[in-house]
Order: sequence, then structure tokens, then C-alpha cells
Amino acid sequence: MNHIILFDGVCHFCNSSVQFILKKDSKQMYHFASLQSEAGKSLLKKHGIPEDINSIVLIEGDQYYTKSSAALRVCRNLSGAYRFLYIFKVIPAPIRDIFYHIIANNRYKWFGKQESCMLPSPDVRKRFLD
Repeated sequence: MNHIILFDGVCHFCNSSVQFILKKDSKQMYHFASLQSEAGKSLLKKHGIPEDINSIVLIEGDQYYTKSSAALRVCRNLSGAYRFLYIFKVIPAPIRDIFYHIIANNRYKWFGKQESCMLPSPDVRKRFLD
């Protein structure tokens, strides 16, 4: 598993994003774990990432990416026109991350929060880490 996405498992927007990635990841290269899960916490610790991170995390081998860098790297491997969003990588991260922070800091207010992490359907369960 060289491509792991860590996401906020109680965030409606984040869960919807995972569902979107599952649909557009025709190569089935991404695996998932919520930041709140034991697998997620273990991966954060292994890579020296603070547990209170307010971002999606993409782990590719020994490297990890957060915020807009993670989101754009994920997009480049999706099917359809979404891969072309990677062109925004030319914009410096501090500028891209301004927009990322606005969404991240308001995600519960705008999209809501769940009491628990989502349960994946049996057909995609194998792509989620325990």
C-alpha cells in the first residue's frame, strides 16, 4: 500500500470526498483510514505527524503530504478531467493553503459532523485500514 489517505472520519465533507475518490479512483490505488482510527493514529505517529492535524494527509511510501498539496496529488491520479487540477500545483503552497484553511476551519459548520466514522460498504471495505 503506497498510497494512503488519512481523513477526518466524523466530517461529512471529508466522508463525501472519500466517496468521490472511491468512484474516480479507477486504478484502486488509494487506501483509506480515518484520523481517529487506530490505523490512522499509528500512521501519524510513524511519520511524525501531529495527532491534532487539521488536514487530509496523503502518505506515499515514506513521504507524506498535507492540505492542498495532498488534495492535488490525489487529483492527479483520478479518472476524468479531475487529474488536470494538478496544474494548480504551480501556485505556491502558502497561497493554495489559504483556501484550504478556509474550508478546513469551517467544514463542521458548513457541512456538519457525524457522531462516528462512516462504515464502508462491503465492496470497498478492503480499501480501508483497521
